[in-house]
Amino acid sequence: MRFLSSVFSAVRCRQKIEADILAFASCICSRLVHSDLPKKSTLVVSRLNGATAAAAMELVVQLDGDLELRFHYSDGVFQFVLFSITGEGFARGTIDLGGLEVCQISSFTKIWATHEGGPDNLGATFFNPSPLPEGFFLLGSYAQPNNTPLFGCILAGKDVLTGNDPSSGTVLKPPTDYTLVFSSESLKIKQDGIGYIWQPTPPDGYKAIGHLVTSSPQKPSPDEIRCVRLDFTEISEIDTWIWDTKTGANGLNVYGLRPTTRGVHALGVLSGTFIARNGKSDSTSLACLKNSKADFSSSMPNLSQIQALFQAYSPWIYFHPDEKYLPSSVSWFFKNGALLYSKGDESKPVRIEPTGSNLPQGGSNDGAYWLDLPTDQAAKERVKRGDLQDAGVYLHVKPMFGASFTDIVIWVFYPFNGPARAKVKIVNISFDKIGEHVGDWEHITLRVSNFDGELKSVYFAEHSRGAWVSTSELEFQGGNKPVTYASLHGHAFYPKAGLVLQGSGGIGIRNDTAKGKTVMDTGARYVVVAAEHLGSEIVEPPWLDYEREWGPKIEYNLEDELKKVEKLLPGKLKKELEKVIRGLPKEALGEEGPTGPKVKDSWSGDERT
Repeated sequence: MRFLSSVFSAVRCRQKIEADILAFASCICSRLVHSDLPKKSTLVVSRLNGATAAAAMELVVQLDGDLELRFHYSDGVFQFVLFSITGEGFARGTIDLGGLEVCQISSFTKIWATHEGGPDNLGATFFNPSPLPEGFFLLGSYAQPNNTPLFGCILAGKDVLTGNDPSSGTVLKPPTDYTLVFSSESLKIKQDGIGYIWQPTPPDGYKAIGHLVTSSPQKPSPDEIRCVRLDFTEISEIDTWIWDTKTGANGLNVYGLRPTTRGVHALGVLSGTFIARNGKSDSTSLACLKNSKADFSSSMPNLSQIQALFQAYSPWIYFHPDEKYLPSSVSWFFKNGALLYSKGDESKPVRIEPTGSNLPQGGSNDGAYWLDLPTDQAAKERVKRGDLQDAGVYLHVKPMFGASFTDIVIWVFYPFNGPARAKVKIVNISFDKIGEHVGDWEHITLRVSNFDGELKSVYFAEHSRGAWVSTSELEFQGGNKPVTYASLHGHAFYPKAGLVLQGSGGIGIRNDTAKGKTVMDTGARYVVVAAEHLGSEIVEPPWLDYEREWGPKIEYNLEDELKKVEKLLPGKLKKELEKVIRGLPKEALGEEGPTGPKVKDSWSGDERT
């Protein structure tokens, strides 16, 4: 299946949405396929989302040949996807988990809402997916805090029937009973109606995947929801906080759920359900789904689809106006004098081949080898500044959540990471050494749904950890391309411009970002360097298997660095700043180069948050 996509953002009055999506679709048809909107096109309007007073609408347009256009409107965002319906299982609308077919639903019926508690004390809204496609069953209700736009999705399931398998058609079963987990009848907060949260009681050999939310105290019918056979489930854990009753440590808290084990080989599938519970225990009685299919990566995009996805979603990177240390390609770094050193033979560094073919392969980060800048001072200063005109990005494409999502990890290489800057109350301090190191690998990750090819969230790596940001909260430029900001000297990525302080109480390391004139279009130059599910179709460059440090380790005296600024600070503030600095990652305290992308635990696992 060939996939092309573009997103247009626009604010629309509710009364005009239906006319606008039809006009928008007609315009896109005429531009992309030189055809008017076919009369056989159908408009599907979901129920109104009362929490955000916005409608979600979908329009499917069948064109001549194998082409199909799908339009989606939700919360002020138009999205269209052009498909050629040939090829593998990516973006086909459903995924077969090996006997359980699941679909992703992003249209909802509001059941109950609160307007207090949870993030920013704005409450939360509870939904059921609606409408369900024919033959599919509800696995749980959906909940979302009110401090973010509605941009969620949840899975529904259907048994896959095969004639020769006696176990087919038995993956889903209704619960035998329900337990009332929570009622808002006595809750003295602002709410729309009364909400009831029910825990399904699964039959023997089955697990519940989610709670069922109702607006009635009457126990729901068993036909309302389905439980899942044990061999199609995995252990789950709490994820993001959604809501609480504001009644103390033992009050009710609502959290999203995710598979406990996550990574490229993990089979747990993100179901979109939530758990409501009292107290602070990390254990959960609800499971997540499991992809039990032997070839579970069959829902992953092929190479042409990966290229189309990245052209659609490739981010813009804005650099700070004062940034001196810009990215380069790895080959530019090698060609312009980067050197390979070996322990015990430091006086005889070796020039590196443009592809890194003479770098030691595999092994471990044992300190036996490291890279460094050219020895000539003029060449060293030139290489430190990088070369944005030559720079490109390196893509690692990997399955996540049982291949129900594709992560496109975008690696950016900088020859040099500049010195850190600190903020101590109203005083700003520039360091000479702290934060400097040769070689700097940073990354952004695009998380794409394998059900429909839609970008769901973006991960921004911020030093040793980072943060996921939902697509509905991102800044876009040029269609559906997210905007990212690289911090001054440190190159950590952030979704918004401004200051992020790495510390507390007005004391810490500055991460300054701004929309300067220097910008990188990651879609202009990129290389897919790894996509394990494609096998030999992708040839990894030799430098990717270099697992030692990309810069030397040079220790310096932290006290000497702090003495340079002690005249600016009273003793107490100096001690507080020192505490913050000592808490930095080791590569920031000593001048120590990082290891390459393949050594990071996120290479085969999930991102750190």
